[in-house]
Amino acid sequence: MPPSSDAPARTTVFAPRLAALIGDHLGQDVFRLEPDTIGVAGHEVADRILAARRATETERPTFKPLHGRSISRTEASTVTRTIGNDVREALSGPLPRNVDLAGPWPLTGHLFLRDLILGQDPYRLRMLMSRALELTPKLTWSVIAVGAALPGWPRPGARLTGLADRAARARGYQERRYAMGMYRRAAAPVCFTVSTLVANALWLGAPFDAGTSNRNIVLESLRLLPPSWNVLRNASPEYPAVDGRIGERDDVLVLPLLSHRDPALWDAPDTFRPERWDSLDPDTAPGYLPFGHSSERCWGRHMVMPLAELLLDLVRGSGLVVDPGQRAGRVPLLGLLGVEEVRLTRSR
Repeated sequence: MPPSSDAPARTTVFAPRLAALIGDHLGQDVFRLEPDTIGVAGHEVADRILAARRATETERPTFKPLHGRSISRTEASTVTRTIGNDVREALSGPLPRNVDLAGPWPLTGHLFLRDLILGQDPYRLRMLMSRALELTPKLTWSVIAVGAALPGWPRPGARLTGLADRAARARGYQERRYAMGMYRRAAAPVCFTVSTLVANALWLGAPFDAGTSNRNIVLESLRLLPPSWNVLRNASPEYPAVDGRIGERDDVLVLPLLSHRDPALWDAPDTFRPERWDSLDPDTAPGYLPFGHSSERCWGRHMVMPLAELLLDLVRGSGLVVDPGQRAGRVPLLGLLGVEEVRLTRSR
């Protein structure tokens, strides 16, 4: 795929299935993807689909059932507020000095955020932030099983984040396993998403004009490479009523990956133009769904933006540049959409 910005020539290479989605369906509103799955990229149909009903517990991206145990909306809301308070606490204090953010991204940014937000927590909890655990759920649950069984469980009231203090109150092996799973469910998406988003922005647009705001850079990165690039809704009787092309047994996949590049909605849709957000409202721009639909916004929205802007500020003030020798960035087919590796180096 040709470069997505006016930055030095870089090519964004999408995984074959992602490239096929863009190549075959860009500009279409409703289309069949599989015998039992309908794709939706038209913003009006997507609005009606996502407003038709709330996400079920298995459709929620973060708070799906854990160990077969349902997570109530009340518990999800409480945990969200807890990690949100931890983020605000981390941002309110002095930032670490002389941080070296050179190296491979998003890994480097992820490790910085992990230590910034969760650095005071016990190792058995912080290790749940390892990106290696993304390889397989079995590995994740093996690490959790060992961590829950080891002696020396953290005590409430110790110097912990609010999220770790919740875990410290767990009693018994099964509750500790559940608490560790919730710790990862709440904290890992924040670190993973923000570091991926900033890596995407650096790939798409760096070096940035001095007068370009971090806010606009983040919003434009979310447009071209939305980390949450699809929204699944399982078959439901509401959907055939929304559009007759959707059958009663069809699952629906809403695709911000496509609506964010729709030439009917965006000027120069493949070009990285942060300045477009000077005159656009991200809450009302048609087809723009980086944090989900207005009827049910992503729980992490108010953490992602300030953390991403902070990371961009640090990188922009550090003299780091995207390695001039890196000409291609691969975007694999994963749940979290992003350039696999962006190498930051010192400018010469």
